[in-house]
Amino acid sequence: MKNRSTSLREEIEEMIAMGHLQPGHHLDETELATQFGVSRTPIREALIQLASMGIIDMRPRRGAQVATISPQQLVEMFEVMAEFEAMCGRMAARRMSKAEMQELQAAHLACQSASNTDDTDDYFYQNEQFHQLIYQGSHNEFLSTQALNLHRRLRPYRRLQLRVRDRVKMSFHEHDQVVEAIMAGDGEQAAQLLRGHIIIQGERFADLIASLKNLNTEA
Repeated sequence: MKNRSTSLREEIEEMIAMGHLQPGHHLDETELATQFGVSRTPIREALIQLASMGIIDMRPRRGAQVATISPQQLVEMFEVMAEFEAMCGRMAARRMSKAEMQELQAAHLACQSASNTDDTDDYFYQNEQFHQLIYQGSHNEFLSTQALNLHRRLRPYRRLQLRVRDRVKMSFHEHDQVVEAIMAGDGEQAAQLLRGHIIIQGERFADLIASLKNLNTEA
């Protein structure tokens, strides 16, 4: 059973991922305690957990704030994420059981349903499940944990990508090819496809930065 600080950490993390708390936003312990109806102690513990994950920054005399990533850092983190995904896909194509492949196909169909309705928030959650099944399917616990940690760190930015016009439909099309490669046991093809699916460069990076600027303007 989760303790209160862990539940609070997940709720605050979700608020950040969904854009309700923007990069650079100051996190006031008293305000959060009032909002969640708890004392400041579990809030402080939740913030410490988030800081250990790199999702927020905690600095002496300046308090806590949602972490801000520079464009250069963002590119570097997505580059590493792309390699993690490629490794997971390569191993998953070799190691996934029949039952795990069926579960991946079910997650893929859930992504399709969200894509058809153009519900970016629903697609965001279904997409997370899809990728996490590939991590698990690698049957390499260390790699899976590292991939999941970085995935969580990039959650707000991965979600923001989905707001770019036609990105959801393109993402689903890319998933379709990944599933086909994994089902065929083609590890190298799965790796190549997942690397291309995650990496941001050229126009995709420009679109993401433009979305960030628009978000900051709205805030």
